[in-house]
Amino acid sequence: MDKNNIIGMLLVLLCLMAYLQLNQKSPEELAEMKRVQDSITMAEQGVDTEVTTKIEEEGLQVPEPAIANLSDSANQVLLNEKLGVFSAAGSGSEQDHVLENELIKVTFSNKGGKIKEVELKTYFKLMPDTSGTDVKSVLKLLEDQKNRFDYVFPVKGVGKVKSGDLFFDAQKSGNTITFRANAGNGKYFEQKYTLLPDNYELDYDIQFVGLGDALNPEGKTLELQWVNNLDKLEKSEYYERIYSSTYFKPANDDPSYCSCTSDGEQDADGEPVEWVSNSNQFFNSSLMTDGKPFASAFMTTKMLTDKDDDLKILNSKIQIPFEGTASESFNMKMYIGPNEYERLELYNNELQEIIPFGRSVFGTINRWLIRPLFGVLSGFIGNMGIVILVLTCLVKLVLYPFTYKMLYSQSKMAALKPQLTKMKEKLKDDAQAQQMESMKMYREYGVNPMGGCLPIFAQMPIWIALYRFFPASIEFRQKSFLWAPDLSSYDAFFNLPFEIPFMGSHLSLFTLLWAVTTVLYTYYNTKHMDFSGQPAAMKYMQYVMPIMFMGFFNSYASGLTAYLLFSNVFNIGQTLITKNFIIDQEKIKLELEENKKKPKKKSGFASRMESMLEEQKKKAAKAEAQAKKKKKRK
Repeated sequence: MDKNNIIGMLLVLLCLMAYLQLNQKSPEELAEMKRVQDSITMAEQGVDTEVTTKIEEEGLQVPEPAIANLSDSANQVLLNEKLGVFSAAGSGSEQDHVLENELIKVTFSNKGGKIKEVELKTYFKLMPDTSGTDVKSVLKLLEDQKNRFDYVFPVKGVGKVKSGDLFFDAQKSGNTITFRANAGNGKYFEQKYTLLPDNYELDYDIQFVGLGDALNPEGKTLELQWVNNLDKLEKSEYYERIYSSTYFKPANDDPSYCSCTSDGEQDADGEPVEWVSNSNQFFNSSLMTDGKPFASAFMTTKMLTDKDDDLKILNSKIQIPFEGTASESFNMKMYIGPNEYERLELYNNELQEIIPFGRSVFGTINRWLIRPLFGVLSGFIGNMGIVILVLTCLVKLVLYPFTYKMLYSQSKMAALKPQLTKMKEKLKDDAQAQQMESMKMYREYGVNPMGGCLPIFAQMPIWIALYRFFPASIEFRQKSFLWAPDLSSYDAFFNLPFEIPFMGSHLSLFTLLWAVTTVLYTYYNTKHMDFSGQPAAMKYMQYVMPIMFMGFFNSYASGLTAYLLFSNVFNIGQTLITKNFIIDQEKIKLELEENKKKPKKKSGFASRMESMLEEQKKKAAKAEAQAKKKKKRK
């Protein structure tokens, strides 16, 4: 081999080495390619690591592959391996698109073709600042960056691909926007949103074109993963948390929901589902079918603490019917707005049941009695506080016959009290004898010591129903009355520089006035009653109870405490007027004397009570005699 041949071979070798060096992948590129391949392998093998589970349940953002610095050919290889037929939709830049009407402004992202946030134009947040002053701000739903709304596509040869990883082509026409994820060769996945005028509703349709051979679903369904981190929208955070949850409606059953007070889960167990709703205290984001129901759904809720930015994490896995044909679609509706009963009722699918009025008889009272009554009154009266006042007046008028009987019974007890006092003074050393003689005197004079309890029991269903009604009714939200800026939340008339156990760092004036009037009414109403036969604690417990309940009502809806205060004022007024101007006290004394003259017939209950007291008296006397006998022996 001559000199020229050797030089030529060396030059070729040097050129080859230079080419290999220039085209060699960096360690970063090699590591990224390995990471992507490992992820694909894990997806194909169904590996479910602890990290993957946390991402699924809490909607954490998965970091995007660092492919910006890769060559176009390497980038395409990665996208093909990761997304399969959807590789053409794997790259792009995120852009926002907006649809709006008179009520809401909906912002969409082409990344995932999903809703990014919804602004409610006629509702606001009212939150206290560091000084305790309420500050108004814009109210938005679905705006948390951790939220997810992903369809999971089982792509053949690749594994699971999520729509949230795809960039959709957007096309807007009027109040309709269409997002299309390109799958090549005329194939695509499409999401179409149409915002209706003067409503909180969007028509939402999805379409699969040419994807029957590209997807490999199990059980002829595709999974929609919906993760919603509920934002704090109300001042009373505790009650907002326990009135928020995930609701759903099985196709052949009543609506149900996850636990409101703890972590919970609900499984439709393969049964069809008509809708799934993520509901705050006064607002909801609902996904409803428009025709064919969802195949099934599995929902979980996770409680968060006061220190967290959000209230709860709601996670729904909804099964979308998919036959795997060349072209098919599925029609839905979205409602993203306030929990207005009449508006939700128009869907005729029991969506209004997400409003937490209660499920028992008290819920029935709220839905079919109190709510319609408030609706009629508010149609004539502009101020909701005055509506509460009028409702209190109506309730008191309806219950007045029971109240009159209670006050009449109390007046009879007061007229009989001097004779009871004399009798008990005479038998002061024998408590059992006092009880027996008291029962005889009640029967002899025709007095029922329990006659004053009926009005209390008659009002209890209304009280309990209203306890659920005020914090669940959006009609009271941010409606002011006197010093209360929001009848659906507490009225912080006094903001304290410290925190009181069980009460917080504020004092509700409605609650304070209710407690004071309750004590005054109790004192006036019971000053003629005889407590000598009862333990001393019973006499004072009736004054302690209102003070104890202050801690409970202090952070509750001021609409309820306003009602309770008005109720006390009406009670005091009715009592004073009835006892002093309607009931004839002299006539009651004559009635007692007439009852005394009438022949008496013992009731079975009275006979049993007297027999029991007589037996106890005998036992006590026997025990006392045995004790004396034992003492003498000593």
